[in-house]
Amino acid sequence: MGYSDPMDGLHVLVLAGGAGTRFWPASRAALPKQLLPLCGDAPMIVETVRRVLPLVRDMGSIWVATGEALVEPTRAALPELRLDRMLVEPAARNTAPCIAWAAASVARTDPDAVMLVLPSDHHITDEPEFLRVLERAVASARTGVITTIVIQPTRPETGFGYIERGDAITEGVHHGVRFVEKPDRATAEALVAGGRHLWNGGMFVFRVRDMVDAVRAHLPAIAEALEAFDRAAATGQEAEVVAKLFPGLPSVSIDVGVMERLPRFAVVPGDFGWSDVGSWEAAWELAEKGKHDNHGPEHAIFVAAERNHVVDLRTDRATAPRTIAIIGVDDLVVVETDDGLLVVPRGRAQDVRLAVEALRARGHHHLV
Repeated sequence: MGYSDPMDGLHVLVLAGGAGTRFWPASRAALPKQLLPLCGDAPMIVETVRRVLPLVRDMGSIWVATGEALVEPTRAALPELRLDRMLVEPAARNTAPCIAWAAASVARTDPDAVMLVLPSDHHITDEPEFLRVLERAVASARTGVITTIVIQPTRPETGFGYIERGDAITEGVHHGVRFVEKPDRATAEALVAGGRHLWNGGMFVFRVRDMVDAVRAHLPAIAEALEAFDRAAATGQEAEVVAKLFPGLPSVSIDVGVMERLPRFAVVPGDFGWSDVGSWEAAWELAEKGKHDNHGPEHAIFVAAERNHVVDLRTDRATAPRTIAIIGVDDLVVVETDDGLLVVPRGRAQDVRLAVEALRARGHHHLV
């Protein structure tokens, strides 16, 4: 199928599953990170969709994959999302099954369409450059090569995977060489110093028929389920068949299940102020800060204090602001919700999960 505009036939799949642990007490199992306004006034999933609308032009090209427990809060955050564009996973099976399902769903009516896969909970500061990178990746995918967007590293990060880029194919597009799983510190330093390895940001672009073909070649169990989903969709029974078959699919990432097995793939490097916002520390780094690098609401008071991050997420905060005084302490995260209060050094923000584990151990499941 030919397209008169380079962005015609473009669909976006937003991955919006996941559980809330790293941003407790704000995030919970029923209110994970993407549904929180961690980097602005809107939930992160809303910002993700808003950023790509200039490319797809309307919500009919936006798809969201999420779990059953998150359907209602996701619909509340994105009321304009079409119901038939929400792929509800009856069980968490990692990224390969839901990406394959989305590709097959679009391929039923337009196998030459291109799909862009984005996580729902990442932050971008240079949006014009981000859109330019996406356009390059879409052009690459239209040639029949599954393409991934890679991030110019800013530090030797051990928490991210890396992808090695090879020679240039066209301007801004390179052959992909190999995936490198999360490395140790020494390896990460060597990868960044070498200049050929970039962060894997989990963003993929492909013609939907190319992804379906790749799944058929490398993940036959998922491919068999896709055929069953297609047959059921033709008779209006897709939801019932998905509920029956999806929980039994292999739990595998698209990276391991497909990308690492491809005979060739392309990478498009990007440098657009990307962050996966992986902790309260990262949220502070991205926040607008005032005097002495403190961030907090108007009703927070800082005295002889520096580099603190204060967040008030109580439901009545607008009508009943509560003064929060931070005196004589530095580098703290303080987060208040209706039923939780977190105080932790910023440097130990990753340890928030220990509070979640302790609550589970005490049987306080309503708090996680």
